[in-house]
Amino acid sequence: MSIGLGVFLIALGAVLSFAVRDSLSGVDLAMVGYICIAAGLATVVLSFILASQRRRTAQTTIVERHDVPPASTTDPYGRP
Repeated sequence: MSIGLGVFLIALGAVLSFAVRDSLSGVDLAMVGYICIAAGLATVVLSFILASQRRRTAQTTIVERHDVPPASTTDPYGRP
């Protein structure tokens, strides 16, 4: 999901930076596009880093044992 979001931000930023020639008062669309490209690249890089960390983790299984204590050794039949 995050790789797709990163690619979307990169594509949106490229369109805003290189294809849109319109202007808004007080907004530089080329700069907004460059910011979207940077955010998309950061998203893709972070998603790869997080995915590699998930692959390297080991799972530990905890098994609990409930042993019965040994019978008394005074009587061979287990009587008190």
